[in-house]
Amino acid sequence: MIDCLMMIDDSEIDQRLFKRLIGRSGLVRETIGFTMAEEALDHLARTDRKAVDAILLDINMPRMNGFEFLEAAKARFGDNFARVVVVMLTTSLAEQDVQRAAATGVVTDYFNKPLTLHHLEHLCAILGGTQTPASPEDWQVHRQREMLRRTAGR
Repeated sequence: MIDCLMMIDDSEIDQRLFKRLIGRSGLVRETIGFTMAEEALDHLARTDRKAVDAILLDINMPRMNGFEFLEAAKARFGDNFARVVVVMLTTSLAEQDVQRAAATGVVTDYFNKPLTLHHLEHLCAILGGTQTPASPEDWQVHRQREMLRRTAGR
């Protein structure tokens, strides 16, 4: 079970769809959504906020992209930020984005949109300690499967 899940994605439509799936899954108690990364940073800085268990982070956003958010969060919160499970949830299948995510040292996994029940179950397993986070090499396997799935769907 995920107590508090933060979504940072500039697409309000994606957030609505993801919240619907999250609500139906019964795996998340509370979801907090932000369309601007700066607002999410401000929320994380609040001392009166609920602890965030996991962050689903989009890469391609205006003003501050996902990587810039990670850099700002690490600079602002240091090791405290790294205790949160961060998963890139993006449409990007670009190898350089996967490598850059792995190089941050805080990204636990890399999911391609759309968010699925399998993604949420995987995240719960990581938080529950019953599954170790996927390695960046595994991210590549998942991305290849995703590309095949998308190609077959055309």
